[in-house]
Amino acid sequence: MLDRFKGLIARDAGADRVVPPAGFTVRLTLFTAAAMAFLTVFALALSLAAGRLATTWGDELARASTIRISAPEGQLAAQTATVLRVLDQTPGVDSARALTADEQRALLEPWFGPDLPLESLPMPQLIEVQEASGGYDADGLRLRLQAEAPGAVLDEHNRWRRPLVTAAGRLRLLGWAAIVLIGAATGAMVTLAAHAALAANAQVIAVLRLVGATDGYIAGAFVRRFTLRTLTGAAVGTLVGLIALLLMPSAGDTGGILTGLRFSGVQWLWPLLVPLLAAAVAFLATELAARRVLGELA
Repeated sequence: MLDRFKGLIARDAGADRVVPPAGFTVRLTLFTAAAMAFLTVFALALSLAAGRLATTWGDELARASTIRISAPEGQLAAQTATVLRVLDQTPGVDSARALTADEQRALLEPWFGPDLPLESLPMPQLIEVQEASGGYDADGLRLRLQAEAPGAVLDEHNRWRRPLVTAAGRLRLLGWAAIVLIGAATGAMVTLAAHAALAANAQVIAVLRLVGATDGYIAGAFVRRFTLRTLTGAAVGTLVGLIALLLMPSAGDTGGILTGLRFSGVQWLWPLLVPLLAAAVAFLATELAARRVLGELA
């Protein structure tokens, strides 16, 4: 096996002539490697981007809570002041403030439009709570609010946070599963191409055996050629995939998951492993195919 790896680097002109330099197996190998590498780059980018977005949302929701105050108009201001006083005395609360009418209108604008007349509607008062690093006692805060401000309801955003965490884990798992399936498909296609090339050159292999060529020498020639073809095709597919990701709009434009479909920081180095992994898959697939076919031709 070590000799096979050395043979990938050291070029042997005689061994290269054993494998046909052209034909449908060449095009099939190059196209398959390029297409699978392109899909791998996008699967990896989607998995990482979805994980980053869900983590960001989860962290923001974990640090923020909301208190909704529903009370008659004459008592709303008093209960709001009471809740702010309670929050100011609660350990673990970093800051708290009542949202203005304009801010509440902006929250409702995507559903009701920009001209919502809040003044004529019985709207609750929202208070934004930012917790400190240690957090606060939510159960104790609820009990105190129930006693001093009966119209106040604490929402820790748990019903939003938990699905995001679950979705992040599943998206990461789905991304890695897609990459594994892509790798398996690449190996299968390379195996078929190598098998076809070996079978088509059965007469050449027989002549090589007559002149003293060993099966290891013949297999090494096919392994080297198909591994390098896969490496070349995967490198092209990876490059095209990276260019496509660079052409995607940045996350700052709309803040959506598709606009953030790209790598971040050192993650841009991860796609460089795709051609190497594809070459490793091709190496193993061709080695197994060569052993099988040469055994059948013996």
